[in-house]
Amino acid sequence: MELSSRTAARVAWLVFLLAVVAAIAAESMVASTGRDPDSFAFMVLVFPATGALIASRRPQNAIGWVMVSLGAVGIIAEGLLAYAVYGLEIRPGSLPGTDVALALGGPESPMWIFFIMLSGAFLLLLFPDGRLPSRGWRPWAWFCIAATVVPFVALLVQPYEFVKEGFPGVHNPFGIQAAESPEPVLLATIFMIPIAVVGCVVALVRRFRRSHGLERLQLKWLVASAAIVGAFYGLNMVASLPFLILGKETPAWIESTNDIGVLTFFFIPAAIGIAILRHRLYDIDVIINRALVYGTLTVTLAIAYVLAIAALQVIVRPFAGESQLAVAGSTLAVAALFRPARVRVQAFIDRRFYRSKFDATKTLDEFSARLRDEVNLETLADDLLAVVDQTMSPAHRSLWLRNASD
Repeated sequence: MELSSRTAARVAWLVFLLAVVAAIAAESMVASTGRDPDSFAFMVLVFPATGALIASRRPQNAIGWVMVSLGAVGIIAEGLLAYAVYGLEIRPGSLPGTDVALALGGPESPMWIFFIMLSGAFLLLLFPDGRLPSRGWRPWAWFCIAATVVPFVALLVQPYEFVKEGFPGVHNPFGIQAAESPEPVLLATIFMIPIAVVGCVVALVRRFRRSHGLERLQLKWLVASAAIVGAFYGLNMVASLPFLILGKETPAWIESTNDIGVLTFFFIPAAIGIAILRHRLYDIDVIINRALVYGTLTVTLAIAYVLAIAALQVIVRPFAGESQLAVAGSTLAVAALFRPARVRVQAFIDRRFYRSKFDATKTLDEFSARLRDEVNLETLADDLLAVVDQTMSPAHRSLWLRNASD
């Protein structure tokens, strides 16, 4: 039985509101005990918000309900966390089953698996129409379900105390001593999750290659958002690697870019919402092009910056010791490289990913160069028709020339 649009909207927005209330209540209780609240609990609310918007307007599309389900998982996790904190720390012994609530909703709870699989696997597998790419992907959908349930159960039944949560005397009530798995076996079980995600990425790529029209536009939105997120996380990874290797403290600017990278996570649900509801708002090809260009450029300049610092420190250390000259020189060198590097990266992206546009631009440039020297009208007409064929590939083309006497 299908829900009406009005009922679907009410259910979806109710789940979102309950998720907000649960997050505020749980993290407020955590903060009252002196611990730092989890900002991730509020960040994931953008998924049920977008899901409620999609489900209220496209109730037949499973994408909206997958995102709403993320809100339902959040309600359960945050509600159990609030229950555990209240019964164990705010008013100890006042509530029964607090160990159960802590095992399912605490910081070490395997509930994170549902967040990863719903957002990183099922959304990709079902996007954009809420259906599998084909019937052949049904076995993989079942594997994704297994990759959600099996690691969750495997982690849940491990015997341990809640030491990291600050309750060393409380044991996991679901822990089974006989089910305690060796670390390699447990890691192999958890490894099902990235395998499932990679398979869903493959499904998305194959769907994109066979898509056309509206579906292709929708898929481009998700690709663009993923490129932006990947660019920021790639920058952070490359920039922080030398400091991790040398064992030095990560600079404040890297921490700032890491915070920005977390914020870019919002682009994924936002892109999904735009793609499904208002796909024609913007020129998505321009956004993808800019994301690819500046993402590649950012990573390239970050590598150049780190290498320049390392090289200049080796050169100036005998004369100036631990001087800031290496940092200043590296910054100036990267600034000087920005424009020529951007031109070369843009040309590479156009040639590799926008070949037809690149060839069309090159053909027009060559025609413009010949146009200045060509005096034969028939030759010029033939060249013009050839350019039209190469750049626009029309079904028919004709050329009319007006007589000088007309």
